[in-house]
Amino acid sequence: MPSPAPPADRYPARAPAPAPELALAATVVDGLPGGAASVSRPILARQAARESAARTYARHLPIVPVRAQGAWITGADGRDYLDCLSGAGTLALGHNHPVVLSAIRAVLDSGAPLHVLDLATPVKDDFTSALLEVLPPELAADCRIHFAGPTGADAVEAAVKLARAATGRRGLFAFTGAYHGMTAGALALTGANAVREPAVAGDPFLTRLPFPHPYRCPFGLGGAVGEAASAAYVRTLIEDPQSGASLPAAVVVEPVQGEGGVVPAPDGWLRSLRSLTSEHGVPLIADEVQTGFGRTGALFGVDHAGVVPDVMVLSKAVGGGLPLAVVVYRASLDRWAEGAHTGTFRGNQLAMAAGAATIRHIVAEGLVRRASDLGDLLIGRLTRYQAHHALLGQVRGRGLMIGMEIVDAHAEPDASGALPAAPAAARRLRAELLSRGVIAELGGRHDAVLRLLPPLTLGDDEAEHLLAVLGRALDVVAEDRDAVREVARV
Repeated sequence: MPSPAPPADRYPARAPAPAPELALAATVVDGLPGGAASVSRPILARQAARESAARTYARHLPIVPVRAQGAWITGADGRDYLDCLSGAGTLALGHNHPVVLSAIRAVLDSGAPLHVLDLATPVKDDFTSALLEVLPPELAADCRIHFAGPTGADAVEAAVKLARAATGRRGLFAFTGAYHGMTAGALALTGANAVREPAVAGDPFLTRLPFPHPYRCPFGLGGAVGEAASAAYVRTLIEDPQSGASLPAAVVVEPVQGEGGVVPAPDGWLRSLRSLTSEHGVPLIADEVQTGFGRTGALFGVDHAGVVPDVMVLSKAVGGGLPLAVVVYRASLDRWAEGAHTGTFRGNQLAMAAGAATIRHIVAEGLVRRASDLGDLLIGRLTRYQAHHALLGQVRGRGLMIGMEIVDAHAEPDASGALPAAPAAARRLRAELLSRGVIAELGGRHDAVLRLLPPLTLGDDEAEHLLAVLGRALDVVAEDRDAVREVARV
Protein backbone atom coordinates (compact mmCIF):
# COMPACT_ATOMS: atom_id res chain seq x y z
CA MET A 1 0.00 0.00 0.00
CA PRO A 2 1.64 3.30 -1.02
CA SER A 3 2.02 6.03 1.58
CA PRO A 4 -0.52 8.84 1.40
CA ALA A 5 0.57 12.22 0.12
CA PRO A 6 1.22 14.80 2.83
CA PRO A 7 -1.86 16.89 3.66
CA ALA A 8 -1.72 20.00 1.49
CA ASP A 9 -2.76 22.41 4.23
CA ARG A 10 -0.33 21.25 6.94
CA TYR A 11 2.39 23.61 5.76
CA PRO A 12 1.27 26.57 3.64
CA ALA A 13 4.68 27.06 2.02
CA ARG A 14 5.84 24.64 -0.65
CA ALA A 15 9.19 22.92 -0.55
CA PRO A 16 11.85 24.71 -2.62
CA ALA A 17 12.41 23.73 -6.23
CA PRO A 18 14.89 20.89 -6.75
CA ALA A 19 18.50 21.73 -7.46
CA PRO A 20 19.52 21.68 -11.16
CA GLU A 21 21.23 18.30 -10.87
CA LEU A 22 17.93 16.84 -9.67
CA ALA A 23 15.81 18.49 -12.34
CA LEU A 24 15.57 15.31 -14.39
CA ALA A 25 14.56 13.28 -11.35
CA ALA A 26 11.94 15.85 -10.34
CA THR A 27 10.51 15.91 -13.84
CA VAL A 28 10.15 12.15 -13.85
CA VAL A 29 8.57 12.19 -10.38
CA ASP A 30 6.02 14.79 -11.44
CA GLY A 31 5.22 13.22 -14.78
CA LEU A 32 5.58 9.47 -14.28
CA PRO A 33 4.62 8.43 -10.73
CA GLY A 34 5.87 4.98 -9.92
CA GLY A 35 7.99 4.79 -13.06
CA ALA A 36 11.07 6.68 -11.98
CA ALA A 37 13.19 3.80 -10.72
CA SER A 38 15.36 4.26 -13.82
CA VAL A 39 16.42 7.64 -12.38
CA SER A 40 17.15 6.27 -8.90
CA ARG A 41 19.23 3.30 -9.93
CA PRO A 42 22.10 5.09 -11.70
CA ILE A 43 22.37 7.70 -8.92
CA LEU A 44 22.56 4.97 -6.28
CA ALA A 45 25.07 3.05 -8.39
CA ARG A 46 27.31 6.11 -8.75
CA GLN A 47 27.09 6.73 -5.00
CA ALA A 48 28.18 3.16 -4.28
CA ALA A 49 31.09 3.51 -6.71
CA ARG A 50 32.24 6.95 -5.56
CA GLU A 51 31.61 7.14 -1.82
CA SER A 52 33.37 5.39 1.03
CA ALA A 53 32.63 1.99 2.47
CA ALA A 54 31.81 3.77 5.74
CA ARG A 55 28.51 5.16 4.47
CA THR A 56 25.62 3.95 6.61
CA TYR A 57 22.06 5.13 5.99
CA ALA A 58 22.50 4.95 2.24
CA ARG A 59 23.15 1.21 2.49
CA HIS A 60 19.92 0.44 4.34
CA LEU A 61 17.66 3.10 2.84
CA PRO A 62 18.25 2.95 -0.92
CA ILE A 63 16.13 5.93 -1.91
CA VAL A 64 16.99 9.18 -3.69
CA PRO A 65 15.13 12.09 -2.07
CA VAL A 66 14.24 14.91 -4.44
CA ARG A 67 11.66 16.85 -2.41
CA ALA A 68 10.57 16.96 1.20
CA GLN A 69 7.84 18.61 3.26
CA GLY A 70 7.01 18.08 6.91
CA ALA A 71 7.27 14.40 7.78
CA TRP A 72 7.38 13.33 4.13
CA ILE A 73 10.11 12.71 1.58
CA THR A 74 9.43 12.24 -2.13
CA GLY A 75 11.94 9.96 -3.79
CA ALA A 76 13.08 9.84 -7.38
CA ASP A 77 11.15 6.57 -7.54
CA GLY A 78 7.96 8.61 -7.41
CA ARG A 79 6.97 7.43 -3.94
CA ASP A 80 6.20 9.37 -0.78
CA TYR A 81 7.96 8.13 2.37
CA LEU A 82 6.97 8.93 5.96
CA ASP A 83 10.26 9.99 7.53
CA CYS A 84 10.62 8.57 11.04
CA LEU A 85 14.37 9.23 11.06
CA SER A 86 14.28 13.04 10.73
CA GLY A 87 17.99 13.39 10.13
CA ALA A 88 18.70 11.24 13.21
CA GLY A 89 16.51 13.59 15.24
CA THR A 90 17.86 16.80 13.74
CA LEU A 91 14.65 17.97 12.04
CA ALA A 92 12.47 18.85 15.02
CA LEU A 93 9.97 20.63 12.75
CA GLY A 94 10.33 18.22 9.85
CA HIS A 95 11.53 19.06 6.37
CA ASN A 96 11.38 22.60 4.96
CA HIS A 97 9.16 24.07 7.66
CA PRO A 98 7.98 27.57 6.66
CA VAL A 99 9.34 29.30 9.78
CA VAL A 100 12.78 27.80 9.16
CA LEU A 101 12.80 28.67 5.46
CA SER A 102 11.64 32.20 6.25
CA ALA A 103 14.44 32.71 8.78
CA ILE A 104 17.06 31.44 6.33
CA ARG A 105 15.74 33.60 3.50
CA ALA A 106 15.74 36.68 5.74
CA VAL A 107 19.48 36.28 6.36
CA LEU A 108 20.20 35.59 2.69
CA ASP A 109 18.16 38.57 1.54
CA SER A 110 19.73 40.92 4.11
CA GLY A 111 23.21 40.68 2.65
CA ALA A 112 24.60 39.67 6.04
CA PRO A 113 27.89 37.74 6.07
CA LEU A 114 27.44 33.98 6.18
CA HIS A 115 30.87 33.19 7.63
CA VAL A 116 32.11 35.17 10.64
CA LEU A 117 34.21 32.76 12.73
CA ASP A 118 33.21 33.71 16.31
CA LEU A 119 32.53 37.42 15.75
CA ALA A 120 29.41 38.96 17.24
CA THR A 121 26.48 39.48 14.84
CA PRO A 122 22.82 40.43 15.26
CA VAL A 123 21.89 36.91 14.12
CA LYS A 124 24.07 35.30 16.77
CA ASP A 125 22.79 37.71 19.42
CA ASP A 126 19.21 36.76 18.58
CA PHE A 127 20.07 33.05 18.68
CA THR A 128 21.69 33.23 22.12
CA SER A 129 18.67 35.19 23.38
CA ALA A 130 16.31 32.49 22.09
CA LEU A 131 18.45 29.76 23.65
CA LEU A 132 18.65 31.45 27.06
CA GLU A 133 14.86 31.77 27.10
CA VAL A 134 14.41 27.98 27.11
CA LEU A 135 17.36 26.72 29.16
CA PRO A 136 16.68 25.48 32.71
CA PRO A 137 16.31 28.78 34.65
CA GLU A 138 18.98 27.85 37.20
CA LEU A 139 21.51 27.34 34.42
CA ALA A 140 20.37 30.27 32.27
CA ALA A 141 20.73 32.67 35.21
CA ASP A 142 24.53 32.34 35.27
CA CYS A 143 25.96 30.50 32.30
CA ARG A 144 28.27 30.83 29.35
CA ILE A 145 27.73 29.60 25.79
CA HIS A 146 30.56 28.20 23.70
CA PHE A 147 30.10 27.67 19.96
CA ALA A 148 31.91 24.52 18.92
CA GLY A 149 32.59 23.13 15.47
CA PRO A 150 29.16 22.33 14.04
CA THR A 151 28.83 18.74 15.27
CA GLY A 152 27.72 17.14 18.50
CA ALA A 153 30.99 15.22 18.72
CA ASP A 154 33.04 18.42 18.65
CA ALA A 155 30.83 19.92 21.35
CA VAL A 156 31.39 16.82 23.51
CA GLU A 157 35.13 17.25 23.03
CA ALA A 158 34.82 20.89 24.07
CA ALA A 159 32.81 19.96 27.18
CA VAL A 160 35.45 17.46 28.28
CA LYS A 161 38.27 19.98 27.75
CA LEU A 162 36.30 22.53 29.74
CA ALA A 163 35.78 20.18 32.69
CA ARG A 164 39.42 19.18 32.77
CA ALA A 165 40.58 22.79 32.60
CA ALA A 166 38.14 23.90 35.30
CA THR A 167 38.84 21.08 37.77
CA GLY A 168 42.50 20.37 37.09
CA ARG A 169 41.60 16.67 37.06
CA ARG A 170 41.90 14.25 34.16
CA GLY A 171 39.59 11.32 34.90
CA LEU A 172 36.22 10.82 33.21
CA PHE A 173 33.22 8.62 33.96
CA ALA A 174 31.08 7.44 31.04
CA PHE A 175 28.53 4.66 30.63
CA THR A 176 27.95 1.38 28.87
CA GLY A 177 25.67 1.84 25.86
CA ALA A 178 26.72 5.46 25.43
CA TYR A 179 27.17 7.23 22.12
CA HIS A 180 28.89 10.63 22.09
CA GLY A 181 30.30 10.98 18.57
CA MET A 182 32.96 9.82 16.15
CA THR A 183 35.95 12.08 16.86
CA ALA A 184 38.70 10.59 19.00
CA GLY A 185 37.73 11.99 22.39
CA ALA A 186 34.00 11.53 21.91
CA LEU A 187 34.56 8.04 20.53
CA ALA A 188 36.55 7.13 23.62
CA LEU A 189 33.47 7.92 25.70
CA THR A 190 31.27 5.85 23.38
CA GLY A 191 30.41 2.32 24.46
CA ALA A 192 30.06 0.62 21.07
CA ASN A 193 33.11 -1.63 20.68
CA ALA A 194 32.52 -2.08 16.94
CA VAL A 195 33.23 1.57 16.15
CA ARG A 196 35.63 2.40 18.98
CA GLU A 197 38.13 -0.44 18.78
CA PRO A 198 39.04 -0.25 15.04
CA ALA A 199 39.83 3.43 15.54
CA VAL A 200 42.02 2.58 18.54
CA ALA A 201 40.02 5.23 20.37
CA GLY A 202 40.56 5.27 24.09
CA ASP A 203 41.25 7.49 27.06
CA PRO A 204 43.63 6.18 29.75
CA PHE A 205 41.75 8.19 32.37
CA LEU A 206 38.27 6.92 31.46
CA THR A 207 36.22 4.69 33.76
CA ARG A 208 33.23 2.90 32.20
CA LEU A 209 30.14 2.57 34.40
CA PRO A 210 27.06 0.34 33.98
CA PHE A 211 24.02 2.23 32.66
CA PRO A 212 20.71 0.93 34.06
CA HIS A 213 18.88 -0.91 31.27
CA PRO A 214 15.19 -1.83 31.73
CA TYR A 215 15.44 -4.99 29.59
CA ARG A 216 19.10 -5.98 29.68
CA CYS A 217 20.20 -5.02 33.20
CA PRO A 218 24.02 -5.08 33.43
CA PHE A 219 23.72 -6.64 36.90
CA GLY A 220 21.11 -9.22 35.89
CA LEU A 221 18.72 -7.71 38.43
CA GLY A 222 16.37 -5.40 36.55
CA GLY A 223 13.89 -2.80 37.75
CA ALA A 224 14.45 -0.63 40.79
CA VAL A 225 16.96 -3.10 42.23
CA GLY A 226 19.15 -2.80 39.13
CA GLU A 227 18.91 0.99 39.21
CA ALA A 228 19.93 1.04 42.87
CA ALA A 229 22.90 -1.24 42.14
CA SER A 230 24.09 1.09 39.37
CA ALA A 231 23.79 4.15 41.60
CA ALA A 232 25.60 2.38 44.45
CA TYR A 233 28.40 1.35 42.10
CA VAL A 234 29.03 4.96 41.06
CA ARG A 235 29.10 6.06 44.71
CA THR A 236 31.53 3.28 45.58
CA LEU A 237 33.94 4.30 42.82
CA ILE A 238 33.94 7.90 44.00
CA GLU A 239 34.01 7.35 47.77
CA ASP A 240 35.94 4.10 48.27
CA PRO A 241 39.63 4.99 48.73
CA GLN A 242 40.56 1.63 47.23
CA SER A 243 38.19 1.71 44.23
CA GLY A 244 41.10 2.38 41.89
CA ALA A 245 39.27 5.35 40.36
CA SER A 246 40.35 8.90 41.12
CA LEU A 247 37.83 11.70 41.50
CA PRO A 248 36.92 12.49 37.88
CA ALA A 249 36.93 15.79 36.06
CA ALA A 250 33.37 15.03 34.87
CA VAL A 251 30.63 12.46 34.53
CA VAL A 252 29.15 12.35 31.02
CA VAL A 253 25.63 10.99 30.57
CA GLU A 254 22.80 10.92 28.01
CA PRO A 255 19.33 11.48 29.53
CA VAL A 256 18.12 8.94 26.95
CA GLN A 257 20.64 6.73 25.19
CA GLY A 258 19.65 7.02 21.54
CA GLU A 259 22.13 4.99 19.49
CA GLY A 260 22.39 2.69 22.50
CA GLY A 261 18.84 1.50 21.86
CA VAL A 262 16.54 4.27 23.15
CA VAL A 263 17.19 3.63 26.84
CA PRO A 264 15.89 6.40 29.15
CA ALA A 265 17.92 7.11 32.26
CA PRO A 266 15.57 6.37 35.21
CA ASP A 267 14.56 9.62 36.91
CA GLY A 268 15.56 8.49 40.40
CA TRP A 269 18.90 7.20 39.16
CA LEU A 270 19.65 10.47 37.37
CA ARG A 271 18.75 12.45 40.50
CA SER A 272 21.08 10.22 42.52
CA LEU A 273 23.86 10.86 40.00
CA ARG A 274 23.27 14.61 40.21
CA SER A 275 23.29 14.54 44.01
CA LEU A 276 26.49 12.52 44.15
CA THR A 277 28.37 14.69 41.63
CA SER A 278 27.25 17.88 43.37
CA GLU A 279 28.32 16.50 46.74
CA HIS A 280 31.85 15.83 45.47
CA GLY A 281 32.27 18.84 43.18
CA VAL A 282 32.28 16.81 39.97
CA PRO A 283 30.76 18.56 36.92
CA LEU A 284 27.85 16.63 35.40
CA ILE A 285 27.81 16.85 31.60
CA ALA A 286 24.45 16.08 29.98
CA ASP A 287 24.76 15.10 26.34
CA GLU A 288 21.48 16.51 25.00
CA VAL A 289 22.51 16.33 21.34
CA GLN A 290 19.57 14.09 20.44
CA THR A 291 17.25 14.67 23.40
CA GLY A 292 17.20 18.48 23.36
CA PHE A 293 14.36 20.78 22.32
CA GLY A 294 11.23 18.76 22.93
CA ARG A 295 12.26 15.39 21.49
CA THR A 296 11.51 13.50 24.71
CA GLY A 297 8.32 15.35 25.61
CA ALA A 298 10.23 17.87 27.73
CA LEU A 299 12.37 20.76 26.54
CA PHE A 300 15.44 18.80 27.63
CA GLY A 301 15.87 15.19 28.62
CA VAL A 302 17.11 16.08 32.11
CA ASP A 303 13.85 17.94 32.79
CA HIS A 304 12.01 14.66 33.38
CA ALA A 305 14.11 14.09 36.50
CA GLY A 306 14.17 17.74 37.55
CA VAL A 307 17.94 17.71 37.22
CA VAL A 308 20.07 20.71 36.23
CA PRO A 309 23.51 19.65 34.95
CA ASP A 310 26.63 21.78 35.09
CA VAL A 311 27.21 21.42 31.35
CA MET A 312 24.76 20.79 28.49
CA VAL A 313 25.94 19.69 25.05
CA LEU A 314 23.50 20.75 22.31
CA SER A 315 23.44 20.08 18.58
CA LYS A 316 21.05 18.52 16.01
CA ALA A 317 17.73 20.40 16.55
CA VAL A 318 19.53 23.48 17.93
CA GLY A 319 20.43 24.48 14.35
CA GLY A 320 16.97 24.00 12.89
CA GLY A 321 18.28 21.31 10.55
CA LEU A 322 21.57 23.04 9.70
CA PRO A 323 24.99 22.32 11.28
CA LEU A 324 25.38 23.95 14.69
CA ALA A 325 26.65 22.83 18.10
CA VAL A 326 26.98 24.66 21.40
CA VAL A 327 28.09 23.94 24.93
CA VAL A 328 26.22 25.70 27.73
CA TYR A 329 27.83 25.61 31.16
CA ARG A 330 27.89 27.27 34.55
CA ALA A 331 29.93 30.48 34.53
CA SER A 332 32.09 29.21 37.41
CA LEU A 333 33.59 26.65 35.00
CA ASP A 334 34.69 29.28 32.48
CA ARG A 335 38.37 28.98 33.22
CA TRP A 336 39.91 27.90 29.96
CA ALA A 337 42.35 29.97 27.94
CA GLU A 338 41.65 31.92 24.77
CA GLY A 339 41.55 29.53 21.82
CA ALA A 340 41.36 26.44 24.06
CA HIS A 341 38.69 25.04 21.75
CA THR A 342 38.20 26.67 18.40
CA GLY A 343 36.99 25.85 14.88
CA THR A 344 36.55 27.50 11.50
CA PHE A 345 32.85 26.80 11.05
CA ARG A 346 31.46 27.75 14.46
CA GLY A 347 29.76 30.91 13.22
CA ASN A 348 27.11 29.43 10.91
CA GLN A 349 24.71 32.37 10.53
CA LEU A 350 22.06 30.43 8.60
CA ALA A 351 22.00 27.72 11.26
CA MET A 352 21.70 30.27 14.04
CA ALA A 353 18.76 31.95 12.32
CA ALA A 354 17.11 28.59 11.65
CA GLY A 355 17.81 27.48 15.22
CA ALA A 356 16.31 30.58 16.82
CA ALA A 357 13.19 30.22 14.66
CA THR A 358 12.90 26.52 15.54
CA ILE A 359 13.28 27.09 19.27
CA ARG A 360 10.65 29.81 19.36
CA HIS A 361 8.22 27.85 17.20
CA ILE A 362 8.52 24.78 19.43
CA VAL A 363 7.58 26.89 22.44
CA ALA A 364 4.89 29.00 20.76
CA GLU A 365 3.10 25.99 19.25
CA GLY A 366 3.26 23.80 22.36
CA LEU A 367 5.21 21.12 20.52
CA VAL A 368 6.86 19.84 23.71
CA ARG A 369 3.49 18.82 25.11
CA ARG A 370 2.51 17.55 21.67
CA ALA A 371 5.56 15.26 21.59
CA SER A 372 4.72 13.97 25.06
CA ASP A 373 1.08 13.23 24.25
CA LEU A 374 1.76 11.70 20.85
CA GLY A 375 4.67 9.68 22.26
CA ASP A 376 2.40 8.27 24.98
CA LEU A 377 -0.13 7.30 22.30
CA LEU A 378 2.45 5.60 20.08
CA ILE A 379 4.23 3.79 22.92
CA GLY A 380 0.91 2.67 24.37
CA ARG A 381 -0.35 1.26 21.08
CA LEU A 382 2.99 -0.36 20.24
CA THR A 383 3.10 -1.95 23.70
CA ARG A 384 -0.28 -3.52 22.98
CA TYR A 385 1.21 -4.99 19.81
CA GLN A 386 3.39 -7.15 22.09
CA ALA A 387 0.36 -9.30 22.91
CA HIS A 388 0.29 -10.41 19.25
CA HIS A 389 3.99 -10.25 18.41
CA ALA A 390 6.36 -12.10 20.69
CA LEU A 391 9.30 -10.76 18.69
CA LEU A 392 8.72 -7.41 20.45
CA GLY A 393 10.83 -7.87 23.55
CA GLN A 394 10.23 -4.34 24.83
CA VAL A 395 8.83 -1.02 23.66
CA ARG A 396 10.37 1.97 25.41
CA GLY A 397 11.26 5.61 25.04
CA ARG A 398 10.11 9.11 25.86
CA GLY A 399 8.11 11.48 23.72
CA LEU A 400 8.92 11.01 20.06
CA MET A 401 12.09 9.06 20.77
CA ILE A 402 10.88 5.48 20.66
CA GLY A 403 12.59 2.10 20.46
CA MET A 404 11.26 -1.40 19.79
CA GLU A 405 13.63 -4.19 20.88
CA ILE A 406 13.34 -7.11 18.46
CA VAL A 407 14.07 -10.51 20.03
CA ASP A 408 14.07 -14.21 19.23
CA ALA A 409 10.80 -15.30 20.80
CA HIS A 410 11.67 -19.00 20.43
CA ALA A 411 14.97 -18.83 22.31
CA GLU A 412 15.60 -19.29 26.01
CA PRO A 413 15.49 -16.12 28.14
CA ASP A 414 18.38 -15.18 30.38
CA ALA A 415 18.23 -15.14 34.17
CA SER A 416 16.39 -11.80 34.23
CA GLY A 417 13.87 -12.84 31.56
CA ALA A 418 15.38 -11.05 28.56
CA LEU A 419 15.34 -12.89 25.23
CA PRO A 420 18.32 -12.83 22.85
CA ALA A 421 18.44 -10.03 20.29
CA ALA A 422 17.24 -10.88 16.78
CA PRO A 423 19.19 -8.56 14.45
CA ALA A 424 18.15 -10.40 11.28
CA ALA A 425 14.48 -9.94 12.16
CA ALA A 426 15.13 -6.27 12.94
CA ARG A 427 16.74 -5.77 9.53
CA ARG A 428 13.81 -7.56 7.91
CA LEU A 429 11.39 -5.25 9.73
CA ARG A 430 13.27 -2.14 8.62
CA ALA A 431 13.20 -3.35 5.01
CA GLU A 432 9.51 -4.22 5.20
CA LEU A 433 8.73 -0.75 6.53
CA LEU A 434 10.70 0.89 3.73
CA SER A 435 8.88 -1.19 1.13
CA ARG A 436 5.64 0.19 2.62
CA GLY A 437 6.86 3.79 2.58
CA VAL A 438 8.16 4.32 6.14
CA ILE A 439 11.77 5.30 6.88
CA ALA A 440 13.17 4.05 10.19
CA GLU A 441 16.58 2.93 11.45
CA LEU A 442 18.12 0.46 13.90
CA GLY A 443 20.30 0.87 16.97
CA GLY A 444 21.03 -0.73 20.31
CA ARG A 445 22.82 -3.97 21.09
CA HIS A 446 23.39 -5.98 17.91
CA ASP A 447 21.41 -3.33 15.97
CA ALA A 448 18.22 -5.05 17.06
CA VAL A 449 16.23 -2.01 18.22
CA LEU A 450 13.97 -0.33 15.67
CA ARG A 451 14.11 3.41 16.38
CA LEU A 452 11.40 5.97 15.63
CA LEU A 453 12.33 9.69 15.57
CA PRO A 454 9.51 11.43 13.69
CA PRO A 455 9.32 15.24 13.70
CA LEU A 456 7.51 16.96 16.58
CA THR A 457 5.01 18.22 14.00
CA LEU A 458 3.75 14.71 13.19
CA GLY A 459 0.00 14.81 12.65
CA ASP A 460 -2.59 12.48 14.18
CA ASP A 461 -3.35 11.02 10.75
CA GLU A 462 0.34 10.40 10.14
CA ALA A 463 0.71 8.68 13.52
CA GLU A 464 -2.23 6.41 12.71
CA HIS A 465 -0.71 5.63 9.33
CA LEU A 466 2.62 4.78 10.99
CA LEU A 467 0.91 2.44 13.47
CA ALA A 468 -1.03 0.71 10.71
CA VAL A 469 2.08 0.17 8.58
CA LEU A 470 4.06 -1.06 11.59
CA GLY A 471 1.30 -3.52 12.43
CA ARG A 472 1.30 -4.98 8.93
CA ALA A 473 5.10 -5.09 8.77
CA LEU A 474 5.26 -6.95 12.09
CA ASP A 475 2.72 -9.46 10.79
CA VAL A 476 4.85 -10.14 7.71
CA VAL A 477 8.10 -10.52 9.65
CA ALA A 478 6.49 -12.82 12.21
CA GLU A 479 4.92 -14.99 9.48
CA ASP A 480 8.24 -15.22 7.64
CA ARG A 481 10.08 -16.36 10.75
CA ASP A 482 7.40 -18.91 11.59
CA ALA A 483 7.54 -20.26 8.02
CA VAL A 484 11.32 -20.63 8.19
CA ARG A 485 11.06 -22.59 11.44
CA GLU A 486 8.37 -24.83 10.00
CA VAL A 487 10.58 -25.66 7.01
CA ALA A 488 13.52 -26.32 9.34
CA ARG A 489 11.46 -28.79 11.37
CA VAL A 490 10.42 -30.66 8.22
